[in-house]
Amino acid sequence: MDTDLPTRPLGFLVGDIARLLRRRFERALTAADTGLTAAEARTLAFIEHYPDQRQGALAERLGVEPMTLCGFLDRLETAGLVERRPDPSDRRAKLVALSPTAEPVLERIHDEAIAIRRAALQGMSRAEMEAAYSLLERMRANLGALAEAEQ
Repeated sequence: MDTDLPTRPLGFLVGDIARLLRRRFERALTAADTGLTAAEARTLAFIEHYPDQRQGALAERLGVEPMTLCGFLDRLETAGLVERRPDPSDRRAKLVALSPTAEPVLERIHDEAIAIRRAALQGMSRAEMEAAYSLLERMRANLGALAEAEQ
């Protein structure tokens, strides 16, 4: 065993935190009565952060199969929250954008997400919060660089 590393498995800790955050978010969404599943709400948030993406690129960012995303988008489009538009550079491709009616739903989603983040960070100083985010972002960058190098 490498003596300069902590003995606790990092993946388990990160996985547990992600699972607990996801579970709390699912409960909060139900209470907020958005009418969306956690996956649909996450999709909507990703579309907000990455507007006018092709469906394939959005599926990649979300870490889901394109057909899975297609189901989410079908339901979000039926609810009037997203629009699929032809990609001007490729008629076969569709770009995904928020519709104007998505704004109040996104506000409720953001409110719930902020409350969960506050609960998760409870008892930490501002410096500790910034350090935690900084370290996690650096780990993501390190792992992202490894993934890119493997391609």
